[in-house]
Amino acid sequence: MTNKIVAIQGNHPSKLNPVSDTSIFLASEAQNRNYKIFYYEPKDLSIINSKVIATGFYVKFNYTQNKFFKILKKCSLELTKSKFILIRQDPPFNLEYISTTYILDTIKHKVKILNNPTSIRNVSEKLYSAKYQKYMPDTIFSRNINEIKKFFKKNKKVILKPIHSYSGNDIHLLKKFNSKLINSFIKKHDHIMLQKFLPKISKGDKRVFIINGKVCGAISRIPKKGSILSNMSKGAKPVNIKLSLNENKISRLIAKDLKKDNIFFAGIDFIDQKLNGDINVTSPTGLKTLFDLSGINLAKIFWKELKA
Repeated sequence: MTNKIVAIQGNHPSKLNPVSDTSIFLASEAQNRNYKIFYYEPKDLSIINSKVIATGFYVKFNYTQNKFFKILKKCSLELTKSKFILIRQDPPFNLEYISTTYILDTIKHKVKILNNPTSIRNVSEKLYSAKYQKYMPDTIFSRNINEIKKFFKKNKKVILKPIHSYSGNDIHLLKKFNSKLINSFIKKHDHIMLQKFLPKISKGDKRVFIINGKVCGAISRIPKKGSILSNMSKGAKPVNIKLSLNENKISRLIAKDLKKDNIFFAGIDFIDQKLNGDINVTSPTGLKTLFDLSGINLAKIFWKELKA
């Protein structure tokens, strides 16, 4: 019988916030299904004698305790002894992240890994959206200053985003072309994403949860006053919402493509009925927040879909 172990590759539990963290929420539901949770950090992953070994600890999560996690036993685990591996460390999607996907690639045919490490590497969280541009605000991906200047002339107010950043970091709203700032931005981030500014972001965005090719729920996140950032880590307030028919249609289309590309769990975002181009596949969040707002427990759906 396969060992009932869920291995989680993530940031140390002491760095997580149980009020909103999706990894803890998924782990708690796995515990309810009698799985043991083995936890390790990306830096503690190795290949030794052709075996993928993680040095970490068995842990128990408990929402009712002041300290929400208890380390039961520190040890190393050959990861093929687990039933599932969840890749849940925070971006940035950097060389260490890529290295861990290559390591986990060597065992993906022996143990179910979510999301699939090859797929995480292939599905760029920003560039994947290039094929959905008809559903997005006017958007370019470039580092060509002349193309960027033309884009500014056309759109007046423009959002600058790094392609490989996360959590609303390094996002700028520019109301006029600023060659010094843009050249500095390109020097730091290489290719960048530029998008026509949508003023209705002040009313919030919509985060859609996709599990196993199905659109399973959504929340809205309203930026704090004076901000254009809808990330909860930047002070945005979550509210319960429903998707429009158009948002649902686009979400189902992307969900179908993500399933085809071996992405089991993802989050996509809309602003003012338009896809904003962030396809979150490295460590999607928001399930605990949805549960607190609506009582809908997508962690149950997550594990149910996996069993299916």
